[in-house]
Amino acid sequence: MYAAARPPLLSESNRKIIGTNVPTVRVYEVWKGSNRFCFGGRFIFGPDVGSIYLTVSLIVIPVSLFCAFVSHRLIHEFEHPMGILLVAICVIFTVYDITLLLLTSSRDPGIIPRNLHPPEPEDDRSSMSADWGGSQSGVSTIAPTKDIVVNGMIVRVKYCQTCMLYRPPRCSHCSICNNCVERFDHHCPWVGQCIGKRNYRFFFMFVFSTTMLCLYVFAFCWVNIVKIMAANHCNLWRAFSKSPVSLILILYTFVTVWFVGGLTSFHLYLIFTNQTTYENFRYRYNGKMNPYNLGCARNIVDIFFSKIPKSKNNFRAKIKLDSSSILAGSISHGRRMSPEVPKTSYDIEMGKRRAVAAEDFEEIQSQLDGIGRLERCGTEPRHMHWDERTDWEITPEMHRLAAEFGLEHGLKSRK
Repeated sequence: MYAAARPPLLSESNRKIIGTNVPTVRVYEVWKGSNRFCFGGRFIFGPDVGSIYLTVSLIVIPVSLFCAFVSHRLIHEFEHPMGILLVAICVIFTVYDITLLLLTSSRDPGIIPRNLHPPEPEDDRSSMSADWGGSQSGVSTIAPTKDIVVNGMIVRVKYCQTCMLYRPPRCSHCSICNNCVERFDHHCPWVGQCIGKRNYRFFFMFVFSTTMLCLYVFAFCWVNIVKIMAANHCNLWRAFSKSPVSLILILYTFVTVWFVGGLTSFHLYLIFTNQTTYENFRYRYNGKMNPYNLGCARNIVDIFFSKIPKSKNNFRAKIKLDSSSILAGSISHGRRMSPEVPKTSYDIEMGKRRAVAAEDFEEIQSQLDGIGRLERCGTEPRHMHWDERTDWEITPEMHRLAAEFGLEHGLKSRK
């Protein structure tokens, strides 16, 4: 009976050789959030991006009806340049509105990069929340909240278990996109994206321009009805019967303007007081001081005229897959990984290669080395004892690894 010694682990030189053969992918291909990407990671959307088609249709279809059935009468009723200008303004306004919609929906709203590992527990508990008593067993643990000072006021920030970080002030984790978003306002299903620090300005401009477009179509549909009544000397209902599309658009824009107009008014209030929708519904600053309120004028400047910060994520950056990830088969045939598959072996934030489960890879490689040495010695043991195993089994993962790094001939010779 023979007892096989455990083969040694990979040398540093072999690690470097294997590291050069590790395939690279882009960050968006192994993104842990629920986002969807287009054009090679240049555009990022929420998981409910399909709703943007409904939003676009609710804008384009009424404008198309207005241009096709209402504007031709307006062109004839007004002087030549004025009539064409009325239609041109409507079309330009629509293009501008959809552009703002795409700018809101297709950009990083302010996602905070995740940590690969939880932060080290702080020994100094002066910044921890006063109601946290620490670990009962005496082992240092991460506090669920901690207090920081913002504009002279104490603000409590929470620890995110998913992203493994303390959220910055005004940051919240979106359960739909599965990301922590800086200055999180809300997740808007109409644009299919979170609204945060980097796209709130475009979101408000989109809502405001949609309100103006509704009022524009509503007003000139009434102008068209008035012109019909004057030309035919008829009452209102007779004029509606001559232009039923005008009636449909008047009813549609009247209902829509209450929704988008009310949303515009609400966000104007939030801008003047420097609040977010999340803060307004959760904290109710009416009864206490808002630490972020800088005054109406400075709040407006902060929203509309401050520089939009750059994204903290480079979705097109290339990163190397860990060897352990190759064995785990997290990525197959260049397809995007499912958000449910664990991907802790990738450094999304820094793009650096870190081995989280390198022991598995080293174990298999050691098996290959041990098999090769036994073949060279001409010794075939009757029984082998290693980690309480009674035989060697060459798994498909070992075949795949051997093919990847040119060791297939060793396995074939063993067979």
